[in-house]
Amino acid sequence: MSSSITKETIEGMMETVRNLYLADSIPWVIGYSGGKDSTATLELVWLAIKELPEEKRLKPIHIINTDTLVESPVVSKWVEKSLEKMNAEAEANHLPFVTHRLTPEVNNTFWVNLIGRGYPFPRLKYRWCTDRLKIQPVNKFIKDRIAEHGEIILVLGTRKAESSRRARTMAFYEKKRVRELLSPNPTLENELVFSPLEDWTDDDVWVFLMQYKNPWGYSNMDLLTLYRGATADNECPLQAEKNLPSCGKSRFGCWVCTMVEKDKSMEAMIANDDEKAWMTPLLNFRNEFGSEDGDRDRRSFRRMNGSLQGSYGQLYHGPYKKEVREKWLRELLTMQRNIQEQGPEDFRNLELITIPELRAIRRIWVNEKHEFDDAVPRIYKEVIGKEFVDPEWIGSESFGKEEWDILMDTCHELYGDEELMPELMASLINVEVEANRMAERKGILEKLDSCVRKTFYKNEDDATEFYSKRVNRQKDFGGKYDEKFLEEYVREHEVSYAAGTDDEDVDA
Repeated sequence: MSSSITKETIEGMMETVRNLYLADSIPWVIGYSGGKDSTATLELVWLAIKELPEEKRLKPIHIINTDTLVESPVVSKWVEKSLEKMNAEAEANHLPFVTHRLTPEVNNTFWVNLIGRGYPFPRLKYRWCTDRLKIQPVNKFIKDRIAEHGEIILVLGTRKAESSRRARTMAFYEKKRVRELLSPNPTLENELVFSPLEDWTDDDVWVFLMQYKNPWGYSNMDLLTLYRGATADNECPLQAEKNLPSCGKSRFGCWVCTMVEKDKSMEAMIANDDEKAWMTPLLNFRNEFGSEDGDRDRRSFRRMNGSLQGSYGQLYHGPYKKEVREKWLRELLTMQRNIQEQGPEDFRNLELITIPELRAIRRIWVNEKHEFDDAVPRIYKEVIGKEFVDPEWIGSESFGKEEWDILMDTCHELYGDEELMPELMASLINVEVEANRMAERKGILEKLDSCVRKTFYKNEDDATEFYSKRVNRQKDFGGKYDEKFLEEYVREHEVSYAAGTDDEDVDA
């Protein structure tokens, strides 16, 4: 595969960009990630619009970057500086480009879900991250612009050569085009998609970036170096053959990503550049919490709402346990402190987790999980060495860490074999305390009942037996039941159920 674009091809595409821009008053939105495709797309549009007379540059072009708050620190810093240069260049030359850095809602960030709620780390069958961290912030921005203008045109760096699936999708929506070069967005009405690089190869992208100077004053050669550093062999040939690596295969994204077995880009960056060795703890941390080995043991045997579900004779495990979440928060803050104290100068203000996220985690742990020992401020002070600032927090003055420790000791002493007894007692106490503090007794019986229903199992074996009896009862009464679970459970435990088993606990 070799580059097929020519100067004439590029000049022709720039003319197409100008014609599309002048054809109507619909504002444009360009997605910019800092990678090669989005850089080439933005550069193509920028160079084209720059050639227009100032009086014709009336339509705004919004440049949006989605900061998931867990981006690779090196790429995140690259994007941050790029956006600064774009703003300065656009203002100096009266260009219609406006930058926006989008972030997920605080209650939807990676750490609030993983460490706060205890969501299991993202995996193929439970990919909760992409929608919350990337799609929702973009959709909200676009919907706001559609509400303001009626329509928008989204300019993307998607290319058919990226994958066969991408090619099929783009070809499908080509057939539905309502205007030349503009495809409908399948998920949002009144949004048209323009993909100027749709027929370009990886090599075409790099040839363009190397031959055309970056118009906002950032170095495309440095971008090439960034990609080269993220490949295992530290090479990035523009002429890619089957037996040679291509920079186009480098993938930059979230440093916490567990959708891949290994973060080869970060591994390569660290291996190829001693100055990036400071990221090694991040890589190790990602490998620790993203490991399937022992992950079931780190999680409760109940789902998030306390219910039971299972398959093949065992229960599905749900959110991470209290001690695991606290351990990870401590490790994350420790890495942040070490980077700020000993890391490269450019990263001395790096926040791996933000204060608003820590406040959100605090509220989930205390108010939703009833962990009234209020661990977040304590962990923060122990690691960072500063008081945790949370001016809007209203907590209990009667119960804290000391009372929590007494309760835990008492539960372990009197009910040592009851695994969920500490959680049950803490939940009941916290519900009662909150009701008294708010002077609101309405619904308290339902809340207390909910606490009991979530925690009345002795341990996982007890819960599994309870679930098996419930499934068997569903079977006996001709309802839908978990056949795979029951068959495996019966086989492993060598139990038999008589038809019409009358077990009063089944519906408890």
